[in-house]
Amino acid sequence: MQEELKMQISKSITNYESRITKIRFVFVFFCILLWLIFLTLNSLAQTYTNPVIAGDFPDPSVIRVGEDYYSTATSGGWSPVFSIAHSKDLVNWRIVGSVFPMKPAWAKGDFWAPEIAADKGKFYIFYTARRDEGKNKKGTLCVAVATSDQPDRNYVDKGALVCQEMGSLDGFFIRDENDKPFLVWKEDGNDRQQPTWLYAQALDESLTKLVGKPKKLFRNEGAGWENHVIEGADIIRKDGWFYMFYSGNACCGRACNYALGVARSKTLLGKWEKNPANPILAGNEVWQCPGHGTIVKTPDGSDFLLYHAYRKRGDAFNVGREALLDKIDWTKDGWATINGGRGASASANLPFASSKQEKNLNFIDQFDTSILNLNYQIPASPSETLDLKAGTLAFRATDASEAVVATRTVSGNYLATTLIKTTNPSADEIVGLSAYSWRGNAVGIGLGAGKISVFRREDNKQQIFASAAAPLSKDIYLRMIAREGELYQFAYSSDGENWTNLGEPVVGSHVEGARVALTHVGKGQAARFDWLKIVQINRVKAISNIK
Repeated sequence: MQEELKMQISKSITNYESRITKIRFVFVFFCILLWLIFLTLNSLAQTYTNPVIAGDFPDPSVIRVGEDYYSTATSGGWSPVFSIAHSKDLVNWRIVGSVFPMKPAWAKGDFWAPEIAADKGKFYIFYTARRDEGKNKKGTLCVAVATSDQPDRNYVDKGALVCQEMGSLDGFFIRDENDKPFLVWKEDGNDRQQPTWLYAQALDESLTKLVGKPKKLFRNEGAGWENHVIEGADIIRKDGWFYMFYSGNACCGRACNYALGVARSKTLLGKWEKNPANPILAGNEVWQCPGHGTIVKTPDGSDFLLYHAYRKRGDAFNVGREALLDKIDWTKDGWATINGGRGASASANLPFASSKQEKNLNFIDQFDTSILNLNYQIPASPSETLDLKAGTLAFRATDASEAVVATRTVSGNYLATTLIKTTNPSADEIVGLSAYSWRGNAVGIGLGAGKISVFRREDNKQQIFASAAAPLSKDIYLRMIAREGELYQFAYSSDGENWTNLGEPVVGSHVEGARVALTHVGKGQAARFDWLKIVQINRVKAISNIK
């Protein structure tokens, strides 16, 4: 009897110990699982995803001023000319100013490749623009300069520095090994099916005048990855070398094949050696045609490249060239590498572990301030008069042209809506909402003369796709749904809840570097925009709205 009791007690103890062991195992398992989840979330929190500046922001340039970073980019035919963005961590940016509110008097357009620089307490923008040489003349491309005491405002234009007959582009400032200031730029030989040379020429100490004679540095190979053109020089000094990062081949559009390489020299004007491993940055399965950027050094000595690329997906060219960030690593033999040669990063470690990337890509403006939101753009040769009051915006052209107020798109899948308040509009007054490029290509919906119409414009030729009588209401809502930057469905409403689609979806693949635009044609100003909302939607929702 005692033996049997002992056996039962022993068995109970064994079962108890077994249960305790299982409980401990489960507890340890869940602790490990929670730790792994924590590590994963912590790892995700310490990474960022490209782009760091969504939407069309090509040829970005960046400098560090203390703990602040400033960037600017090509504005093309839009103003403000060369918007300036600010960041504390290189991954979260916002527009804070511009180089020129309106275009300089000497230039007519093509405001490209601004390079922001700091030297001896002053700030400089070396930029490309086309010289105004009279009506019906294309104008010569020049490299010019503007100066300021602040990095983000109050720039004073000093005019063109160099205007070669074939065109001069992509100016960059650098001091040589003797601390002498130089301008480096590209001669636009590729525009004439000739070799493309990179030049250097000394500047005076004001950095606003060239002195001496230009010196050729090196040219494109005419084959391989460089093909017909090299451009976008960015030069840094490291370990006794000058390193020039430059881009080659076709930068833009659906046939682009841009890439980035590097060359080095012991002296600025000396013999340049190209990296045999070029290009060091090329397209991959996520991003295509990367290049034309600037390197900035963080306080810990790390080098980062801010550059542009197109997404490798259907809406890439509708959105435009977006700004990406990647760290530069250096090999033992002194050459730069980026992302292990795998192309642009989809995601990477944050430059500053204490920061966190924020991505709210929706845009809402109630027009409740006295000045226009800094994210808006208007044509660089504006004809608009703007009127912001009582929480509404009105604008009109001062001549026969179309007045435009626009903001960049950040994807090809979005829903844009606006409310138009009308009071006895004139017969020639048409107001609307559209996807619009700076060359005037557009698809949109317009309200005027008692009708609402859907239109498509390409190469200044406009086609009306559908029309309907406008609702008998002083409040007219217009809506545009974009799918992959290729198809656009337009609708209207008198209450903002019950919508009527107008016509079939319209093809808008010709609208590259698109903006969501509010437009006005005519002499009247009876229509006022109450607000503009742009909400990003996923591809599935876009497809469900546009069959």
